[in-house]
Order: sequence, then structure tokens, then C-alpha cells
Amino acid sequence: MRDLIVRMGIVGELLQFLWKRKLYWLIPMIVTLILFAILIILGSNPATQPFIYTLF
Repeated sequence: MRDLIVRMGIVGELLQFLWKRKLYWLIPMIVTLILFAILIILGSNPATQPFIYTLF
């Protein structure tokens, strides 16, 4: 498990911090923010814009 967290980098450290401090309720908010960030990054790429816009 420790090796997986090391490979995840900053996100792994954040999840480890939240788990250690028992802040489980923050994990869904962090995951939602990461998904929105991925959606924004993919939407700004001209090659993936048609696929993203068809979702909405």
C-alpha cells in the first residue's frame, strides 16, 4: 500500500493525510474537484472538444 501512495505523488500524500486525520467526508469533494479539473483540461484540447461537448 505504501508503494502505491508513493507512486501517486501529491494526490497520494493528500489522501494519506485525510485518512490519517479521519477526514473521510473530504474525500468525495476532492475526487469531484479532480474530475472537474480533468474535464476542463480535456475540454480545452481541440482534439477532444467534440467528444466532451456531446456529453452535454
